[in-house]
Amino acid sequence: MDAMEAAINALKLVVIFGMMIQAVPLLVWLERRGSAFIQHRFGPNRVGPLGLLQLLADAVKFINKEEFVPGKGHRLLFFLAPILAMMPGALAVLAIPFSTPIEIAAFDFAGSTWGPYLLKVQGADIPLGIIYIFGVSSLATYPLLLAGWGSSNKFSLMGALRASAQMISYELAMGLAVVGVMIIYGTFYLNEMIDMQQGPMNFMFMGKEVIFPYLPNWGIFYQPLGFLLFLVCSYAEANRLPFDLPEAEGELVAGYHTEYGGFKMLMFFIGEYGHMIVSSSVVIIFYFGGYLIPFLSTEDLRQLLTGFVGEGAMLSLATSLVYLLSFIIKLVIFLWVFIWVRWSLPRFRYDQLMDLGWKTMLPWGLLNTFVTMLLVYLAHG
Repeated sequence: MDAMEAAINALKLVVIFGMMIQAVPLLVWLERRGSAFIQHRFGPNRVGPLGLLQLLADAVKFINKEEFVPGKGHRLLFFLAPILAMMPGALAVLAIPFSTPIEIAAFDFAGSTWGPYLLKVQGADIPLGIIYIFGVSSLATYPLLLAGWGSSNKFSLMGALRASAQMISYELAMGLAVVGVMIIYGTFYLNEMIDMQQGPMNFMFMGKEVIFPYLPNWGIFYQPLGFLLFLVCSYAEANRLPFDLPEAEGELVAGYHTEYGGFKMLMFFIGEYGHMIVSSSVVIIFYFGGYLIPFLSTEDLRQLLTGFVGEGAMLSLATSLVYLLSFIIKLVIFLWVFIWVRWSLPRFRYDQLMDLGWKTMLPWGLLNTFVTMLLVYLAHG
């Protein structure tokens, strides 16, 4: 890796992280407008067109709010918790492949010839992408515990304990759903998983090829139960309604958020929405073909685009941009589902939450894993 490639990769990391941060206020606006739509209200519509400048007003409010530390709180832990809360989502999103690589032709700069390069639209191309994402995401429990303990507040501590118990409980069922995906694809590599979902649905069974020309070759058709398990667990992991017991207003004031305000509160929001982005992206990669377009392989798309942009680097750029747009459309749909569920379903009781995780999700996850193993064995038998 030469100096130019290192600089390009460093810039790519900054851009991806910056885009995730910039997506948070847009998601807040979408949530406000979405909740208003569901509840037959107007929502923010006074500050700027469609209320978009309300985001700027909120930013000024967060920055100028008074910051304080509870009198008996642990100062270091209190300040450290919101900073750490942003990290799992920011680190996990770096492993998400958003599109196909872009070919950069050789060019002259500062008296030297640089390139050619292959720019991957991904923060880091990690072979064990699944393990990395879930390993980093599992660290999200610790900032919540630090916030609860550092606040020296009974409501904050109870909310933090609820959050840790909830996340640990639902990680088991989520892990079993992921095991089913790995058995089907036979790899930990996210890019390979996406490549396997090209074209119409086809698979081998008892030594014969079976083709369903009217269905895309997406993971949801191989793992429908695994998809439902993973989707429900992703809501629980993000502490979103109907699983927001750690911050239930009627019971715990605001849970582990109780003593926080201003910019520190904003950091928790960034962490929560970052988790939503990562969860939605992983669902898209596992079950909906990632950035792929239904029924259309990468080779078919390149042939279609050749007539418009020709060959070479422009074809690579056009292909990558089309796939990036496809990924963004799917991502917005699943983020909207997060919002839709939040404003449509009531909150569980805590005992119902635990029963669902241990007595329903976990057994169904075990059953899904067993059935998947059996079907894969028969397919290769």
